[in-house]
Amino acid sequence: AKKATAKKRAAKKTARGRQAGGRVEPVAAAIRVERVQTGVRIEKRILKVLKGLAELYEISLGDLIEGIVLHAFDGRSPFGAEAIARIDALKQIYGLELDASASHRLVEE
Repeated sequence: AKKATAKKRAAKKTARGRQAGGRVEPVAAAIRVERVQTGVRIEKRILKVLKGLAELYEISLGDLIEGIVLHAFDGRSPFGAEAIARIDALKQIYGLELDASASHRLVEE
């Protein structure tokens, strides 16, 4: 029953569109893919911000990450001004002071 409910919610989102950066964008027809479970390690505060953002948009963490990556692959920003403001607020809440200049320099304690 739990899966059926999740599928119904997903179908509703597809029908009405998803909110992106403060605007609602229509969602095109679903594309079937094969997803795999992964054990990716990620900085703790970055993960908290990503989970918070996914919750705000009522999408899964995986869906959020896929969207960010697909936009990056196309050389496009996945976030509008309103979304960036929400991200900044989440970064403050979770104490995330890292920015793009920290890329590829993070090491574990």
